[in-house]
Amino acid sequence: MLPKLPREALIDLCRRMFVIRHFEESLVPLHDQGVFGGHYHLYIGQEATGVPALSGLRGDDYLFSTHRNHGHLLARGAEPKRLLAEILGRKDGYNKGKGGSFHTVVPSLGFLHTSAVVAGIIPLSTGTAYASKALKNGRITVCLFGDGALEEGAAPEALNLASLGKLPVLFLCENNGKYGAGRATAAAQSSTMAAYPLTDLPKAYKIPAQQIDGLDSGLVHAVISEAVEKIRRGEGPQFIEAQTVRWPGSETNWPVVLQNTDAALAWDVTQVPEKVREWYRSCDPLLIYIRELVEAKQATREEIAEIDKKVKAEIEDAVRFAVASPYPRPEEAAKEYFA
Repeated sequence: MLPKLPREALIDLCRRMFVIRHFEESLVPLHDQGVFGGHYHLYIGQEATGVPALSGLRGDDYLFSTHRNHGHLLARGAEPKRLLAEILGRKDGYNKGKGGSFHTVVPSLGFLHTSAVVAGIIPLSTGTAYASKALKNGRITVCLFGDGALEEGAAPEALNLASLGKLPVLFLCENNGKYGAGRATAAAQSSTMAAYPLTDLPKAYKIPAQQIDGLDSGLVHAVISEAVEKIRRGEGPQFIEAQTVRWPGSETNWPVVLQNTDAALAWDVTQVPEKVREWYRSCDPLLIYIRELVEAKQATREEIAEIDKKVKAEIEDAVRFAVASPYPRPEEAAKEYFA
């Protein structure tokens, strides 16, 4: 279902989802061509979680993200050209090329840290929540992480402290189960996690926790909005597990674009390789959202196609900007550190 928002807001959510999708798809050929190196992770398939979840936050709230961070940053309003330049290690990036794909930081958007260290952000987010409560500044912290983070010892320690202190923090776990298990059962039990369902872990620390369908943008928006209101009222931490179905292009060691996304795929997926066609038909959150917009008469197919066209042009410009951006000089490596 669609979020209960004005038409203009619904259209903006659609645009942001398109930005994430086309941004992420543009990275694969850049990496394959050797424009940047190192591993990277994509947020494709989780847009209906991140975009509506972050849309209702205040501008001064704190956010922490993990290795699948591009989508969170773009959902919050990061400029594609500056984020892409950062991923490419260029001078015009948000952190002048020092953060790269895994560690981009944008304090102006509330992102104080993103980290490839699994679960590394969970205690940090608990720390900012503690500071907010002590300072009484009304800010909340949102910690975005994957299901694997709960396997690390830092997770239960942080959950315990957050609960004891009734800290203003939302723990949002994005469980991207493997493709092929089916939409209802895709978020399967981890082979290295004894607690199942995953919500059993926060509940053991008296933190309210619930599972939701992360492909349902309206449900995500409603549940996250309610959780945020409870946190702001001083009710303490909340935990939400959003279940999605992993994009088939992420099932290999390196991301592979199996089909460049086009708005027309919402109604016809015959051009998609048959082995992954079902994911695009029933598990692609962007295509689901597009169909819901049109069926609810909040947009026409032509309007969606125009948004798609404009976003593609924006990402093409971002690629040109990032590739043309110079590398930082070697002496810049020792500058602008906290210590």
